[in-house]
Amino acid sequence: MTDSVLLVIDAQQSFYQRGYAESAYAPAFEQALNQLITGCQQKNVPIVDVFHIEYDGPFSLDSGLVRRLPFLQHRAALSVQKRVHNALTDSGLHQWLQQQGIRHVIISGIRSEQCCETTARVASDLGYQVSYITEATMTFPMQHKGITLNEDEIKHRTECMLINRFAAIRSVEQCLQELS
Repeated sequence: MTDSVLLVIDAQQSFYQRGYAESAYAPAFEQALNQLITGCQQKNVPIVDVFHIEYDGPFSLDSGLVRRLPFLQHRAALSVQKRVHNALTDSGLHQWLQQQGIRHVIISGIRSEQCCETTARVASDLGYQVSYITEATMTFPMQHKGITLNEDEIKHRTECMLINRFAAIRSVEQCLQELS
């Protein structure tokens, strides 16, 4: 058994309501995430699906959209739900990771700068070694004060905030090599 785990954060159909299907970045994200999942399965690294839920809208359980994106076919060791931006504080995941002897979390999923980055920060604060796999995360353009950041800019900003403080930034290939 490994002391690593792959977190697949918020890779859920709720994001169809926020432009997922129209994003030019979706195919590369899907390919990278599938490659990461396959590699982790081959190395017996457990996979945890994390779903964001809200009381109403496309992230509510009643919407029918709080389920994996269709391209995901893996078998999860655990599925959890969260109502906050990180996967560890209200989902029971932190306790499960401790029970399993997990010391290393691998971050992937949707909203690079939100739930993925926040989970990386909290995991680091809780003492986990964190690998952040940027190419296996996805985001959408954001605007503030008349300035729009595109997906690449947001991902670069996220890497700058995490590297050497909260997480090791890795490609899918680098992550899988380190698991060997």
